[in-house]
Amino acid sequence: MMEGLGDPSGSLHLIPGTPFDKINAILEGDGVAERFLKVELELNVRLKALSFQEPICYVYNPLEYAWDPHQYYVKRYCQWAKDVLFLGMNPGPFGMAQTGVPFGEVKHVKEWLQVQGQVLKPDLEHPKRPVLGLDCPQSEVSGARFWGFFKSLCGDPDTFFRSCFVHNLCPLVFMTHSGRNLTPGDLPAAQREHLLKLCDDALCQVVEVLGARTVIGVGKFAEQRARRALAAAGMEVSVKGVMHPSPRNPQANKGWDSIMLTQLQELQVLPLLKS
Repeated sequence: MMEGLGDPSGSLHLIPGTPFDKINAILEGDGVAERFLKVELELNVRLKALSFQEPICYVYNPLEYAWDPHQYYVKRYCQWAKDVLFLGMNPGPFGMAQTGVPFGEVKHVKEWLQVQGQVLKPDLEHPKRPVLGLDCPQSEVSGARFWGFFKSLCGDPDTFFRSCFVHNLCPLVFMTHSGRNLTPGDLPAAQREHLLKLCDDALCQVVEVLGARTVIGVGKFAEQRARRALAAAGMEVSVKGVMHPSPRNPQANKGWDSIMLTQLQELQVLPLLKS
């Protein structure tokens, strides 16, 4: 059993508001979803031991306060092995930070993915970046583009998740004193490498649990980290990349949907996404 998860007090501290019997069911389960969640619980324990300095002033972990909808997402859509894992970098402040779902723009999470669950609050909340959960009124462009694309392509979630799953390399959200979002790539080198080594190790475990043959990094950062981590672990997994849908990427604002479609055609993934 994982260190820090063998007693109710440790588990409840790790996942606020989650009864110990639910955590214990995950720890004792042997299905794909339970093994996937177990990797994330182990990562949570290790991340909890990290400390961050300036310019990082606020750190959110939606795998703690938004565990309820997150585990709902995993248990609903990750019950079997997957051919393809789409890999994001880390949660956006109006996406997974609110919903616990990767690229989790609220409308698509509720209406298309039909994920539900209670979202609590992070330990230390920035007044300009409140966690409002599934009631958050602000849309995340990246998530709306990402899930909107697959909604249009696949029609229903089951078609997408038949062979694919979506995960983030790092579950943490970082903010400066002003509330400005920082990505893992923005962090000082020493803090970044320690953090990402833990995330790389967890990624390798996730890929093994899923039996994924292909990892598709959404954006260069996720692609490069996945390639590095899986190669270092000696895992024979194909690593590819697609353009990130972020509005901060000028190219993504020039018809990301059509670019994504072309890239998936080139990667020969489209047949997996058709009903």
